[in-house]
Amino acid sequence: MSALFAATVAAVRSLPARLRSPRRSAESATTDPGAARAAPRAARPGARRPERRPHDESDDTAEFGGRRPGGACAAEGLVAAGLGAGALAVVVLALWTVSPHPDDGPGNATTLAVDLWLLAHGAGLVRADTLGGTPAPVTLTPLLLALVPGWLLRRAVRVALPADSGPGRALTTALWITGGYLAAAAAGVLYTLDGPIRVDPLSAAVAVPLFALVVTVTAGWSHTGPPLLPGRAQWLQETDAPRAAAAGLAAMCGAGTVLAAIALVGHAGAAQSLFGQLAGDWSGRISLLLLACALVPNAAVWAAAYGLGVGFTVGGGVWLAPLATGGDDPRLPPFPLLAALPGEGGAPLTLALAALVPLTAISVTAFFLGRAAVPVRADRTTATSAADTACAALLAAALLGLGTGVLALLAGGALGTGGLAEFGPAPWLTAAAAFGWVAVLGTPAALLARAWRDGPRGTGP
Repeated sequence: MSALFAATVAAVRSLPARLRSPRRSAESATTDPGAARAAPRAARPGARRPERRPHDESDDTAEFGGRRPGGACAAEGLVAAGLGAGALAVVVLALWTVSPHPDDGPGNATTLAVDLWLLAHGAGLVRADTLGGTPAPVTLTPLLLALVPGWLLRRAVRVALPADSGPGRALTTALWITGGYLAAAAAGVLYTLDGPIRVDPLSAAVAVPLFALVVTVTAGWSHTGPPLLPGRAQWLQETDAPRAAAAGLAAMCGAGTVLAAIALVGHAGAAQSLFGQLAGDWSGRISLLLLACALVPNAAVWAAAYGLGVGFTVGGGVWLAPLATGGDDPRLPPFPLLAALPGEGGAPLTLALAALVPLTAISVTAFFLGRAAVPVRADRTTATSAADTACAALLAAALLGLGTGVLALLAGGALGTGGLAEFGPAPWLTAAAAFGWVAVLGTPAALLARAWRDGPRGTGP
């Protein structure tokens, strides 16, 4: 099965190259004067790369032998989807094979693999086989699974996008790749409709296109540079606020990971006991371990929300925050990661570690903003003004809050009905808390970082 899957992927990957005839490429190279002039320049090993010029449609036509590259880009999207779903299918089928008591044939196993692949994009699942007969939703996305389709889509953009492309061409390539990717996703949704766990078509129609578009467009513009903003708004692209916000978000999630790891180590005995209760055979233990690993980024986001002060919900009615909790005693499912939940009010050590989450985000964001404000240390001639640095700090705070809210939305969700209907932090509260911390304390920290890099030895106005 693995060999057949690899051969199919190789055939699809080679299809765009077969469609471009060598004779047609040679004719276009001889008839197109632009291509004829470009060949000697590219052949010289010591030739200097020409400056970037506006990308027009004639370059695309000449490069692809007079054909638009839509089919090739769509094929890359199909390959990315096939590799993502196929990788999960290999893991699920391997666990099904070593299971001592497989209930059904491999059909349900492959359906579960496609379910997990769509769940990784943020689509919701519906479990029809329940004790009460009422379908139970599953909308909590394992964030580690989302890295696989995200990396494959980014790789598809890098493969399909020529090196000298402009932002417009990057957007076109991203749209074509997304189109091919969505064709495979639609087939996956139809494939799971008759399974015991099916995908909610409405949520898939919203989540999968958004996921694919965001990843492909971001990957394309990170390769070519984003399109220039009009007029005075161009200074936003010179402040490096998006990079500072991304660095601050990564630092905040890293601090959340440390907080969650320390909490799990402190409750290692309870987690080990739950692990032994849930899994008896080796296939069950491996499956439980893989599921726990896939949910580690979710735990990091929950811990980050706890450190920001807003906390998170467990069991649909219990709110855990550093300084207060609300609701009745939750009846949580026996899962090892849930054993690391903090108690009511939190211990002093837990509160001290939680305070490091916003401080880390503020420090890292301010450092990047200060370095962008003064690119050359102690050189005021290349530095931006303090007002621009403050505006950049507010923009970085808004972007960081938006990213935090998206992560909180994906990291939480439902695992069923009743007491399992709501898990994780509230997206809007988490986004507002992240924005507030960085905007209030990050702006003066960025100004201090700018003043430190400016230095007393600077010259100029």
